[in-house]
Amino acid sequence: MAAFNIHEALIWKETIESVIDQHQESQVANGNTYVSFEYKAGMDNGRNGSSSDHESQFGAQEDEDDNRPSLQRRKTIGNGPPDSMLDWTKEVDSELSNPGANNQAFSRKHWRLLTCQNGLRIFEELLEVDYHPRSCSRAMKAVGVVEATCEEIFGLLMSMDGTRFEWDCSFQYGSLVEEVDGHTAILYHKLQLDWFPMFVWPRDLCYVRYWRRNDDGSYVVLFRSREHQNCGPQPGCVRAHLESGGFNIAPLKPRNGRPRTQVQHLMQIDLKGWAVGYISSFQQHCLLQMLNSVAGMREWFAQTDERGAPPRIPVMVNMASASVSSKGTQKVDESSVNPAPSLDQMNATSRNSVMLDEDSDEDEEYQIPEIEEASSNVNGIKRTALEEEPVEQIDLSCFSGNLRHDDRDSGRDCWKISDGNNFRVRSRNFCHDKSKVPAGNHLMDLVAVDWFKDTKRMDYVARRQGCAAQVASEKGLFSLVINLQVPGSTHYSMVFYFVTKALVPGSLLQRFVDGDDEFRNSRLKLIPTVPKGSWIVRQSVGSTPCLLGKAVDCNYIRSPKYLEIDVDIGSSTVANGVLGLVIGVITTLVVDMAFLVQANTPDELPERLIGAVRVSHIGLASAIVPKLEPDPS
Repeated sequence: MAAFNIHEALIWKETIESVIDQHQESQVANGNTYVSFEYKAGMDNGRNGSSSDHESQFGAQEDEDDNRPSLQRRKTIGNGPPDSMLDWTKEVDSELSNPGANNQAFSRKHWRLLTCQNGLRIFEELLEVDYHPRSCSRAMKAVGVVEATCEEIFGLLMSMDGTRFEWDCSFQYGSLVEEVDGHTAILYHKLQLDWFPMFVWPRDLCYVRYWRRNDDGSYVVLFRSREHQNCGPQPGCVRAHLESGGFNIAPLKPRNGRPRTQVQHLMQIDLKGWAVGYISSFQQHCLLQMLNSVAGMREWFAQTDERGAPPRIPVMVNMASASVSSKGTQKVDESSVNPAPSLDQMNATSRNSVMLDEDSDEDEEYQIPEIEEASSNVNGIKRTALEEEPVEQIDLSCFSGNLRHDDRDSGRDCWKISDGNNFRVRSRNFCHDKSKVPAGNHLMDLVAVDWFKDTKRMDYVARRQGCAAQVASEKGLFSLVINLQVPGSTHYSMVFYFVTKALVPGSLLQRFVDGDDEFRNSRLKLIPTVPKGSWIVRQSVGSTPCLLGKAVDCNYIRSPKYLEIDVDIGSSTVANGVLGLVIGVITTLVVDMAFLVQANTPDELPERLIGAVRVSHIGLASAIVPKLEPDPS
C-alpha cells in the first residue's frame, strides 16, 4: 500500500520478510523452540520460509505451552483446508503432524522411486514405522510434466463432465453433493477399476475437495474422505476410504515457447472389501491406474486444440438428473447417484445442468483468439453475427436514469454501452462447425440504467412513473427491462432499460417476449466478464455464458409495451456466494454484461445480442430509494 511501483513494492516485501526471519531466529536463540509452521516447512525443504508453496493452514496454531504470538506470512488465495484434511504438499515433520491422526503414517519426508510408467515417475512412501495398519495404506504419487499452463490443467482437473472420460481411465461417474464455499466442496465419485471387474465390486467415494492458488501461480487440490448425510452407501458399490490425496500443479520454465507444468498426483486410499481388500497387488494395481490420470492429462493437452480458455474458478456441474441436494435432511434419491450410469445417460444428464445446458457454450471465451479472428475474415472483412444495414437510431435524449452515463474509459460510478464485438456468439454455421463470431450490433438500444436500494426486494420496477420504460411506452416504443436484484441487509437493484421501435414478427426475440416462462428460462443468456478487478473476483465471475433462468429465479412481467425480467440473484447459493465476494469490492470493478436469447436451431442462427453494458466502479452510496407505485396485481 505504501509503494508507488512494483520495484518499490518488492523492496518493501523483502525488507519485511527479512525482519520476520530475524524475529524467528531471535526466538530460537533465546530458547524458544517454537517456529511457525510455514517457516519450519520452508527450512525442511532447503528453501526460504517465504516460499508460497510452503504456506500452511496450520500457520496460526501454536504449541499448547506457548502463548507467544508468531509472525506469519500468508500468500495464498483461499482459506486453509478443513482441519481434518492433511496437506501433503507440505513436507512436514512427524512431530508437527496431527497427534490424533491414524498412527504415524502422515510422515511424508521420504519417497523412493518405484517405477517409471507411461512417462511418469511413480514414487512409494517410505515409512519410519514398523507397523502400518491396513486401514491406512502406503501412499503413492505420480510425477509428470504436462505442456499446458497451470490454469488450464486446474480447469480440466476440477471438471467432472464428459471430458473427464478422455483423460481419466479410473473415472466412471461424479456429482456435486454440497458446495461448502468457493474453495471447498463435497463430491461423490465412482471409480472404474479394471482389476477383474467381473468378480470385484465397483468402488465409490464421498470426499471433501479443497483447492487454493499460491502466489507463484501453482495450484494445490486436496482430497479426503468425508461422510455426508446425503451421500450414504450406494447399492452395488463398496465405499472406499480416501485417507489423503490430491494434486500439486506447479509451473516450470517454458521450453520452445510452450508452457510446461509439473503435476504431482498423490493417493493414499483403502479400497476396502472383505477379501480383495487384503490383497496388496489389488491395492497397488488400482492405485497405479488412478495415478496414470496424469499421463492421460498430458496426452489430452498434447492432442487437443481446446486451449486458451481464460482462467476462472470452475463451478462444478451436477451430472445427476436428480441432483444430490445438501439442503435439509432429504434422503438421497437412488436415481441421483446411479451405481452404473451409461455414457449416454451421462451426456444426457449433463445437458440438464443447473447452470448450463448442452447448448450454453461452456467453453466460451471473452477474448477472440488470433487464429479464429483470421478465419472469421473473408476478403479482409471481419464476419459478425449481424451482416445487415444499421437500423434507424432512436432519440435517446428523452430517457434518463439515476446512474450516470459516461462514455469515457476512465469514468467512475457510471455506465456505458459495451461494444458487441467484445463478445463471441454462435455463428450461422454453429450447428455444423460450432464456430462463433463477434456479436456485432445490438438488437435493442440501452437507453438508461437505474441503481436502487431499499430495505426489501424491489419487484416490478417498470411501473415506476417517469422511468425509461414508461417514457418509451408513451412514445410507442417497446422496452425490455432487466432488473438484477442483489440481496442483503440492504437490497440493491440495477435496472437496465433496452428499447426498440418494434419487435420483428416471428423473430427469436419476439418469440421470447411472447413465450411462456419455461421457454424464456431456457433461452435467456448472460455473458459476463470483469475487464478490471482483482484476480479472485475475475476467477469467480469468469466469462462463461449462463442461462439465467436455470441458474437463478426469474420473474417475468409482460405489459403491452414492455417485458420486465426480475432476476433474483439471491436464489442461487453459488451466485449469492460470488456476489458476496463482488459486492465488497464493487467500487474497484469494471464489469461487462451482454444479454441475448440463445439460438438452438439453424433457423434461429446467428445469435444476436439484445444489448451489452459496461458498469464502472459503482458506489453503493450512489443508489437511491425508488418511489414505486402500488403493484396493480
